[in-house]
Amino acid sequence: MKQQKIVITGGPGTGKSTVIDRLTNLKFTCMPEISRTVTRAAQKEGIEQLFLNEPLLFSEKLLEGRIHQYNEAERSGSEKVFFDRGIPDIHGYMDYSGTDYPDIFKSKSKEFRYNFIFMMPPWREIYKTDNERYESFEQSLLIYEYLKKCYMEMDYKVIVVPEGNIDHRVEFILNTL
Repeated sequence: MKQQKIVITGGPGTGKSTVIDRLTNLKFTCMPEISRTVTRAAQKEGIEQLFLNEPLLFSEKLLEGRIHQYNEAERSGSEKVFFDRGIPDIHGYMDYSGTDYPDIFKSKSKEFRYNFIFMMPPWREIYKTDNERYESFEQSLLIYEYLKKCYMEMDYKVIVVPEGNIDHRVEFILNTL
């Protein structure tokens, strides 16, 4: 059995984590978004937004965490593993922010490949900010475009998840697989 590694990605506030939570409740193996964990750890150290203050350090911590998740998925023995964001998201965000970064980010994206990429487009009706999500809806639209471009440049076929209630979105993903 070849394991299917499935990324759920998109701009901030598009419902990714809600989909991942539902898939977890349905007993699928899911790897949660780790950027909030990295952000909260930095906030405890007095850095309000590590991504804004030190984007390269933030991105290095994400890369380390996402590679760890990828390896953990392989060890899980699960037939399908869903990821709340993939490794290419890291350089997609750095491209968006205009941050220079070393080649290791793209080389790791080429080394650790996924089978399916589902993109959640920005959806104004469900968008909201919080302690870790500081981007405006307009920024979410831009980030979405950068992420889509990033995955396409990595030779992935991007599957756009239509708007709809959580059951409809999860059903779309599972039926597509």
